[in-house]
Amino acid sequence: MAITEAVENYLETILILSQKQPDVHAIDICSYLGYSRPTVSIILKKMKDEGLVTVDGDNHIRLTDVGKEVAERIYDRHKVLTDFFTYLGVSRDVAAEDACKVEHDISDETFELLRKYYEKIAEEAK
Repeated sequence: MAITEAVENYLETILILSQKQPDVHAIDICSYLGYSRPTVSIILKKMKDEGLVTVDGDNHIRLTDVGKEVAERIYDRHKVLTDFFTYLGVSRDVAAEDACKVEHDISDETFELLRKYYEKIAEEAK
């Protein structure tokens, strides 16, 4: 399975949920993303087969090291882009929605330069 935008969204969701609660279950992902249980189950099985998540006997979903690395990269992009767009004057809700779209497509090179620029102007604004 390629790491598609959809897979990145699932991994990011599992990361976010795991930071808020001790155990993540498929129903939590369904609620967070607004997807049906069968849809989430299909993707989770594929992600498990690809070594991105594990599911224990109590159906607790956990990120593998590889899954966590992808999730953290995407979530970091999301946070930085949201903050940058907000700095530009975009409302927080719209900034978060736009960041979710951009985080998957922006190149590493462009993102790192944007991050450096944002950190510089944010520091100067203090």
